[in-house]
Amino acid sequence: MHEPDPDSRFTVPEFIEPVNDFAMGPAARSPEPAAPGDLAAGLAGLAGLSIGRLSLQDLLTRVAQFAAQAIPGAHGAGLTLLKWNRPDVVVFSAPFVQRVDTIQYRLGEGPCITAASTKRTMRSGALEADHRWPRFGPRAGRLGVHSVLSLPLISDGTVLGVMNVYAHRKNAFTDHAEHTGQEFTRSAAATVQSAHTLAKTRHLTMHLHKAITTRGVIDQAIGILISGTGDTPEKAFDRIRSRSQTTNTKVTEIAAGIIDEAVRRARRRDGH
Repeated sequence: MHEPDPDSRFTVPEFIEPVNDFAMGPAARSPEPAAPGDLAAGLAGLAGLSIGRLSLQDLLTRVAQFAAQAIPGAHGAGLTLLKWNRPDVVVFSAPFVQRVDTIQYRLGEGPCITAASTKRTMRSGALEADHRWPRFGPRAGRLGVHSVLSLPLISDGTVLGVMNVYAHRKNAFTDHAEHTGQEFTRSAAATVQSAHTLAKTRHLTMHLHKAITTRGVIDQAIGILISGTGDTPEKAFDRIRSRSQTTNTKVTEIAAGIIDEAVRRARRRDGH
């Protein structure tokens, strides 16, 4: 096991809600046996993912499921995608994983946070007694989760996220399981990087389309005001902006209202 190097770059996310871990003991324990591990099947699952047809969250969830399938001893896995060194998208293969990950993000302490800040695999077989995470470990133990592998997903030297793999029994993850997890995450990092890049491209395209549409609406409204008042484009836009500020209404909504009113006037003139 590696000793963590303190690193303040990883900040606690504000969107994670508090969790009462004392009330979740029985619900967090899964009766299913630990997976024997099938790296070939997990890697085949990764290779078969259709990045272009799945949402980013759905794809990351599949990757977490394949991790739980690939790594010997795993009962469940979660994948945390980072943005500016903090959790951005958090997915999980089983409900108990969400509960455990939520606790560590609320505390700002845990193997995922350490793995992200150090770029090193974190492994523990007795979380409740692990001195590296004195607040998180006992809470995880009370949920019946005693073993963890936290594996950073690294691409071009940058930590994209962390794969957290959990087991209910103690000392569930051997050296072989850690090696298997690292081999899986090397392939998973490439898949996650491609999916994340595609998601960002789609997001940018959507915003560009929205910006172009918005600009067109404003330009039409400016043209209508110019034709009716003889104002310059600058004066016409100032009229729209002033009305927006006075009524506390978005500029685009004011512009759309000007267009709608012009259409209604034109129809009345035409007898419609």
